[in-house]
Order: sequence, then structure tokens, then C-alpha cells
Amino acid sequence: MNLSARHLRAFVALAEEKHFTRAAQRCHLTQPAFSALIRAIEDDAGMRLFDRTTRHVELTAEGRVLETSARRLLADFDLVMEDLRDHAARRRGRVALAALPSLAAGWLPEILAGFHRSYPGIALTLRDALLDPCLDMVRDGEVDFAVASRRADMADLDSEFLHADRFHLVCRADHPLAAQAAVTLAQVVKWPLIQLARNSSVRQHLDAALGRRRLRPLVEVEHLATVTGLVAAGLGVSLVPAMTLFHFRRPGVAIRPLAGKAPTRALYLVKRSGRTLPLAAQTLYQTLLRERENIASLERDAGLSR
Repeated sequence: MNLSARHLRAFVALAEEKHFTRAAQRCHLTQPAFSALIRAIEDDAGMRLFDRTTRHVELTAEGRVLETSARRLLADFDLVMEDLRDHAARRRGRVALAALPSLAAGWLPEILAGFHRSYPGIALTLRDALLDPCLDMVRDGEVDFAVASRRADMADLDSEFLHADRFHLVCRADHPLAAQAAVTLAQVVKWPLIQLARNSSVRQHLDAALGRRRLRPLVEVEHLATVTGLVAAGLGVSLVPAMTLFHFRRPGVAIRPLAGKAPTRALYLVKRSGRTLPLAAQTLYQTLLRERENIASLERDAGLSR
């Protein structure tokens, strides 16, 4: 049977009203149009579904069989439509987001908290991962989009610029470089350096910016929290982007901007090419785009921008 929700609603209305005129009015149809709908249902079924008399209309045995299914189908259809309306109104939905660990721990929490207050029915999943896993999750459809850097292979991925994250020096407060208001790269590279692992976006951008400059790498670590501990212990200095500096705001550690044209880590919102984001994800995506205007001011407020 090729029945639409319109056919089923007309059928149920007649089953309940037991009168063509009242059922037609309930469906906002003329009686001829309504009668044509009922005939179409019976023609498609190949059997009579209603017994008609001059006074009333009654379901046949076969009509009662269809009535049970029709009510169930209409209830399911109404639930689906209600669910779609909730998604359209952002009352329900789900967003899966990947982000570099420094952004997931520093910049994003307050934004996500505000988003949740505005849209409490939208479930959030945040996957914090290094650059390649972040972008792989987007490409594989495991997350809706990512806040990350770019890499050489961006096939099947679209990226929208978010922020150029300036590198800063972090060192012990009693280090000679801490006595200066700003330092140069040439000064920094003379000291033992605490570096993040080569698969991190921070390290990749720093290596690209330094080019052939010779560093004095002392130790490589996986996590910024470890860099903080080693710097605080006086083992060496480090160069890190501004959006990671929340790790280093602690007694005994100094933060200094780089003089001149400092290296930057470019950050992007990354999604799959040719794919429309679900409404909930698109709403968060646009929220992050609006927040990018506040990133530079956050650095200025912290006294970190030159």
C-alpha cells in the first residue's frame, strides 16, 4: 500500500467520527476531497474498510486491523517530527568536537560551559588529541569538526582560520632572560630548551619557524604540564604559544613575549569537505567563530601581547 500520513490521518478521523462530514471538517478538507482520500485507501488495499449506511460509518474487520497499525504509524511519525523540531530549535542534538589538548583545557571550557547554558538539551563530546589524531577523527566522521592546526595532507578537509597563536618564552623567574621585558629568538636558542614531542602542533610550528637555527634541546616530553614542571625546576627554558600559557601562570615562572616578528601557531576550525554540519554542531561552530574576536583581547588583558 502506498499510503501517506495524510491518508492515515483521514482514515483515523473517519474511524473516530463515524461521519464523513465531521471527519472532513476535522481534516480541513471538503467532503468530496475527503471521500476521494478514503476511496484511494480502499482501492489501494483492494478491500472495503468501512461499512457505510445513511446514518453512520463503521469499520469492517479489515478496517480494524488497519486502524491499529495506522495509529502506531502516526504516533511514530509525530515523534519523529517532534524530534526534528527539537533539533531545529536546538532543544536537542549532539555535537562531537576534537581539539588540541592545550585548547581543550584552556580556551574551550568557558565557551562550552556558556554553550551548555544556552542549549542544555545538546549533548557535548570533547575529544582532546594531538594534531594528526584530531584531523583523522574529522576525516573519519568520528567528530563533527575540530579546533586544530593544519598539516601537509588536508585532503577532504576544509579549514577556516581562527587565530595566529604567538609563541612566548617561559623560564624560571630567576633566569637571566626573565630580567628583560622581551627577548629575541637569538637569545633564547642559546639556552637549553625543553621541547614538546615532534608529533605535537606546538613543536611542528616551532621547528618550521626556527628553520636552520640550531637549538640546544635538553629533553623532549609529551605534555605541557611536564614542560611546566621542568621549567619551574630550572632545567631549561621553553617556547610555547600564548593559548598554552595558562599552564605556566604560577609562582616562580616568568612569561616573556618575543621581540620582533614572533613565530605563530595558526589555528583553524576544520570540518569534512562537502558535508553539512548538523544544526547543533553548526551552532557551536558559529559560536567559536564569534569567539575568535576575543582571543587577541584575552592575550592583551593578560599583558602578554606586545
